[in-house]
Amino acid sequence: MNQYELALVVNAKIEDEAKVATVESVKELIARFGGTVTNVDDWGKKRLAYEIQKMKEGFYYFIKFESDSTTPGEIEQRIRIMEPVIRYLCIRQDA
Repeated sequence: MNQYELALVVNAKIEDEAKVATVESVKELIARFGGTVTNVDDWGKKRLAYEIQKMKEGFYYFIKFESDSTTPGEIEQRIRIMEPVIRYLCIRQDA
């Protein structure tokens, strides 16, 4: 099992319930493809380095999980089409 970290930037203009639902759906995706979530860091609302889709702020979440090497690709395919997610990045942690 490899260790991964998924960074999510969620739209700051959506309601709190929608933000929580987005993070929960990403955690469910990880579980569906055989991964286990080990930690979720909520960094809150931060200013973006540059405007994305006319937005200047976003909510940052960092999700650490363990899985095999095929899971991150499957997760990224589904996150790419999620409406509230502005940006994402999944990287493998070195052991």
